[in-house]
Amino acid sequence: MNNTLNDKVKYVGIDDKDLVLFENQYKLREGMAYNSYLILDEKTALLDTTDAKKAEEWKPQLLEALEGRTLDYLIVQHLEPDHSSLVKWVIDSFPKVKLVASAKALNMLPQFFEDFCLPQEQSIAVKDGDSLDLGEHKLEFCTAPMVHWPEVIMTYDSFDGTLYSADAFGKFGALSLCGYDDSEEKDWLPEARRYYFNIVGKYGAPVQGVLKKLAGKEIHRICSLHGPILTKELGRYLNLYSKWSSYEPEEDGVFIACASIYGNTMKVARKLAEKLESRGVKVLLSDLCTSDMAENVAQAFRFSRMILCASSYDAQLYTPMYDFLHRLQIKAYQKRKVAIVENGSWAPSAARIMIEMCAEMKNVDIVDPVLSIRSSFKAENQQVFDELLNKIER
Repeated sequence: MNNTLNDKVKYVGIDDKDLVLFENQYKLREGMAYNSYLILDEKTALLDTTDAKKAEEWKPQLLEALEGRTLDYLIVQHLEPDHSSLVKWVIDSFPKVKLVASAKALNMLPQFFEDFCLPQEQSIAVKDGDSLDLGEHKLEFCTAPMVHWPEVIMTYDSFDGTLYSADAFGKFGALSLCGYDDSEEKDWLPEARRYYFNIVGKYGAPVQGVLKKLAGKEIHRICSLHGPILTKELGRYLNLYSKWSSYEPEEDGVFIACASIYGNTMKVARKLAEKLESRGVKVLLSDLCTSDMAENVAQAFRFSRMILCASSYDAQLYTPMYDFLHRLQIKAYQKRKVAIVENGSWAPSAARIMIEMCAEMKNVDIVDPVLSIRSSFKAENQQVFDELLNKIER
């Protein structure tokens, strides 16, 4: 897909409609977009390349967009192979091109290519505040270490207020499948949330740092390396990133995560959901055994409170719940109130493990009491059920 963004800037990214797993682990519903951008001013600059699998589609697209001109600069914002696999090809194809990247990226580049050698005079290491004059378009660089790799830079074009944001503000989904022109409002949030918390989510403090650096910039457009070009309601996207990266809940409500073997634990989870909804509480119930785990992680961060409902298993914790909590630990889940429901037919163990795992998370308030049932819910469980309900309601 070759789109002119204005008279001197072209989108030269490409879709992978057949990709079903991003980073070989996250399920894709509509493929993936690998974005790159070309500025044709007095000097020409390409911002990032693409994944090796799409090389033969991307190369002619770039050459066509150049309209016979040579390439003066290649700006490498992020070294992950889905964005940098064609760096060596670009250098070989345009022998006088200058490569612009962070010092960390320049040091790391040889790791990705056999016999990679770039003359020192062809590389430009940039840091915060450094700039590159293309003519009308004047690019300013902002380092973004650990958003979400250590070598990342972002690029701000003062001419048209465009922020080239590397992986930040990206989302899952191929552009031609989700709709290039109208996707940002209709589709951005759900898949951007899932992308953020699973890809970037651990690195909230670095994201906060970059947002502070960008606070004084007049941003009219955000061009990420994944997902649509954002031009409307930019304050909304920036506010969401600020909220997400500070680990504040996006919505007031309760996410109920349930891992049930034979259905009795799920019956309790549904009963909790019904009671909370009857009290006007927003609730989302998810079956951890059948749903997308990356989506569950995103929803856990979305809501202000969570109820964990799980069966005991092998004197430990039923595996889907263990996997879920382990992912939350990795992604720095914090600042939430959590209630716990366990089920065990002879020696309940699930609550102990869930409490231990939650205790390793920062500022997680575990509700007392824990609801412990034996095989199925009975009248004798009602009092603790009501107490737990009252504690998690608000």
